[in-house]
Amino acid sequence: MTLQPRCEDVETAEGVALTVTGVAQVKIMTEKELLAVACEQFLGKNVQDVKNVVLQTLEGHLRSILGTLTVEQIYQDRDQFAKLVREVAAPDVGRMGPDVGRMGIEILSFTIKDVYDKVDYLSSLGKTQTAAVQRDADIGVAEAERDAGIREAECKKEMLDVKFIADTKIADSRRAFELQKAAFSEEVNIKTAEAQLAYELQSAREQQKIRQEEIEIEVVQRKKQIDVEEKEIIRMEKELIATVKRPAEAEAYRIQQIAEGEKVKQVLLAQAEADKIRKIGEAEAFVIEAIGMAEAERMKLKAEALQQYGEAAQLALVLDALPEIAAKVAAPLSKVDEIVVLSGESSGATSELNRLLAEIPASVRAITGVDLTKIPLIQKVTGTQA
Repeated sequence: MTLQPRCEDVETAEGVALTVTGVAQVKIMTEKELLAVACEQFLGKNVQDVKNVVLQTLEGHLRSILGTLTVEQIYQDRDQFAKLVREVAAPDVGRMGPDVGRMGIEILSFTIKDVYDKVDYLSSLGKTQTAAVQRDADIGVAEAERDAGIREAECKKEMLDVKFIADTKIADSRRAFELQKAAFSEEVNIKTAEAQLAYELQSAREQQKIRQEEIEIEVVQRKKQIDVEEKEIIRMEKELIATVKRPAEAEAYRIQQIAEGEKVKQVLLAQAEADKIRKIGEAEAFVIEAIGMAEAERMKLKAEALQQYGEAAQLALVLDALPEIAAKVAAPLSKVDEIVVLSGESSGATSELNRLLAEIPASVRAITGVDLTKIPLIQKVTGTQA
């Protein structure tokens, strides 16, 4: 329950009438013995009746305490005043600490709310103190202003000194800061570059690992493909063996047997032909030998005759033999439709003709046995010497 005890125009120990208002918080005790005391005192009464009893009791104790104190004690130390009220009222109302009240009521708290009077005593009491305080304040202000002026000048001087020192230190600090900042920036740049380089290096390593994995995958795929291709090759090889090689071997064996038979046949035919050619050659050789011997004898006789006939006879023989030589030289050419002379020089045809003409004396000598280069008349015509 909340109660507001009020005592109006109560005289203090000095006879000054004061009006005091307080606020109290009280409750009925719940302990067995104290609750029985409260029931004995207030059984049959309502809450308002209980409040009036407790309120009147508190106001009575408040009046008695006001009569024992001075105005200054009441006004300046309200907490002590409220404490006295609680202590005095506790034995009658209820328990306040170890005391047990006669009503079974517990005072939870009690404070002084307001203190005033109708004769302006409290205000007059404060004026003297206020005047003294104002006076001391003015003196203090003057002295403070004086001291402040002196101190201000000293402080300005100290401030300037400190400012100069501070500016110097600030400049030094700024320079050191800039140097340190530059060093930090350089270090940060270095670390950043190293980090970037490390990142790129790591990225390259990761790319290399990825590429290596891809290569390994490709290798595995290629190995699988090679295995498949090898198996396919083996299958195709077996298929070729079955479909091509075996028939080809059989055909080759057949052809080989036929070839060997043909070879034997050709060998036998060649041997027969060789024997034939040998026989014919032997016969031709005998005929040639006989013809050669006859021709030699003829040439011998002709040479002896030429020696007897002299130069005129030799020239006549040569002239008689020239038509025969020309006919034999032209005989092969009669079967040729066109003659192309190949030579790297512009005078190739002339050279070929000269070569053919140069071979005529040899032909004449072979036919007639006469060496045209030895005949004086021919030497005179051609301008050559034996």
